[in-house]
Amino acid sequence: MMIKTEKQYHSTQEWLHKFEHTVSEIENNENLKSDPLRQKLYRDSYQSQVDELREQITEYETLTTHDPKTPLILKIQDINELPLLLIKARMAAKLSQKELADLAGLDEAQIQEYEEKDYETASFIDVMAVFDALDINVQKGEFLLPLDKLRRTPITKEELLGKTKN
Repeated sequence: MMIKTEKQYHSTQEWLHKFEHTVSEIENNENLKSDPLRQKLYRDSYQSQVDELREQITEYETLTTHDPKTPLILKIQDINELPLLLIKARMAAKLSQKELADLAGLDEAQIQEYEEKDYETASFIDVMAVFDALDINVQKGEFLLPLDKLRRTPITKEELLGKTKN
């Protein structure tokens, strides 16, 4: 999950405080202290949520406070992360969805929909227009084509959509 808006940012901060409070309660719960394993499981479960929310908040703050006059290197590990790269680039450039739409020759409503749905509904040409508008350059783009493991059966739409969600 990625924080994409100021509203989501504030909501995530609220959830972080709630989870931090719960971790504290678990650590101080006398009933759970009698069962250290159970206490650890509860604590670890909530702590992992705290860590994840902190990571999301840090990423959002890094993008939104980045000096737009300084180049930013964004990396992806998988082509399925490309939509998030576009959203991060817009945020770091301090462009509104309307400003990006104007630069890309698209409607603001299209950009809003694309970002809401992680560009699943965008055509290739619209994605390229956004790339161009953001002036994104690929520097050391390497793609691995494992020919020895190349799939020989058609991929279903469900499999493809499942890959993009992971």
